[in-house]
Amino acid sequence: MIEYTSKVKIRSNEALALVYTPGVAKSSLEIKENPDRVFDLTNRSNSVGVLSYNYEDSYKRAEFIKKTQNIDCYPLEIKKTNKEDLEFVINNIMPNFMGVDTSLIEGKPYNTPCDIPTGSKACLYEDKIEKLEAVMLRELYGGVVETTINEEKDEIIKPVAILSDGSAVLGLGNIGALGAIPVMEGKAVLFEELGEVSAISFCVQTQKEDEIIKLAWLLENSFSGINLEDICAPKCFRIEDEMINSLSIPVFHDDQHGTAIVVCAGLLNALEITGKKIQDIKVAISGAGAAGTSICKLLLKFGVKNIIMSNINGIIYKGNPDNDSELEKLAEVTNKDCIKGNLAEAVKGADVFIGVSTANILTADMIKTMNSDPVIFALANPIPEIMPDKAKEAGAKITSSGRSDFDNQINNCLVFPGLFNGVLSSGCKKITDDIKIRCAITLAHTIEYDELDENYIIPDALDHRVAKNISACIIDYVRNFEENKV
Repeated sequence: MIEYTSKVKIRSNEALALVYTPGVAKSSLEIKENPDRVFDLTNRSNSVGVLSYNYEDSYKRAEFIKKTQNIDCYPLEIKKTNKEDLEFVINNIMPNFMGVDTSLIEGKPYNTPCDIPTGSKACLYEDKIEKLEAVMLRELYGGVVETTINEEKDEIIKPVAILSDGSAVLGLGNIGALGAIPVMEGKAVLFEELGEVSAISFCVQTQKEDEIIKLAWLLENSFSGINLEDICAPKCFRIEDEMINSLSIPVFHDDQHGTAIVVCAGLLNALEITGKKIQDIKVAISGAGAAGTSICKLLLKFGVKNIIMSNINGIIYKGNPDNDSELEKLAEVTNKDCIKGNLAEAVKGADVFIGVSTANILTADMIKTMNSDPVIFALANPIPEIMPDKAKEAGAKITSSGRSDFDNQINNCLVFPGLFNGVLSSGCKKITDDIKIRCAITLAHTIEYDELDENYIIPDALDHRVAKNISACIIDYVRNFEENKV
């Protein structure tokens, strides 16, 4: 059986920071500046896509090539349509591979040798990765993922596709498909290490909404699910909606919903400490992209009634000429008093600040205008809206960031590994708001009430209880849902 495995093991937060964020950003930027570096810093140089009209056939050929030529092969099935669609798929998946093997489509037998030139790198520093710099680690390993053959298993397992067009990578902006590969490889490592879920980096060349949707539809039989990643707003909203409605596999945009689930979990515990009721608080959110929008929507589901959102143009209000259609929808359910102005106006009297925007825009003076015992979630990476220590000096009761070098790190890896484990194990095809709410509550309750502390409102990113608990809560929810339907 082909297994999708990591070349490195995540055993510490230092290793996590190298393989994923913030260390991975350096590799992505190197590739942005010099695209040829993708062959040094990712597994692309030893990767081949095996494409046919039948997944089992592609799988058999991929297994043969791996065993005989030690090439990391990824079986893919394209729906049988026309020559133009075949060329469309090949052109758009090429960032991931040295080439796409179409031998089976051409009528050749599965055991025809692969003639696409590749080259693998040995793993030399298995137990010393914390001592390496992030770029050096990837250069020595040739990326952080590979495929292996497990002779003891014969079950065919389709991976989750971590699908990105590279249009909004971390805090780096639109760096394209090649630059996004190190991030998606790092994400694949976390899927396996934390959730025991097979996943592959799948960065696509096109950045057009309709083409991304079409590509996913043509290849859906290649995957067990799709984790959308680092696709910019507002197009990410339509892409996810269309995929959920048109595909028969679960689709989850982690930048939106993973972030929202972790934020809500942390806030539930923060409110336990401050003694405030969720229906009574005022929340100011800075950033109205994918993450900010989803956080807002999930907070409303949890019962928050007073949310003020702002972006680069200031506070979002109904009828604002700067609103696009998505912002106008947000204005319909937030800022009921139609407050106008900048971020300073938004945070006045607020109990909670949530930043998913940009560095250093929240000041100490702004925090001093907030309600008593304010909660500050400054989540911009790598530099938050305000550094946690500065926020504490200004009077913040509880602080949180996206960084591993401060307490209360908001990290999406607390959600997606366990979520996909539960979704795939239960046969769930659609990740509903009810599932997201249950995930957030489960994540919050992973910390016992008597363990809660201002510096401990969210589990550690490598707390292995989390994925198991989230998976179990989804399996239980799906089972109860199905029983109640009968």
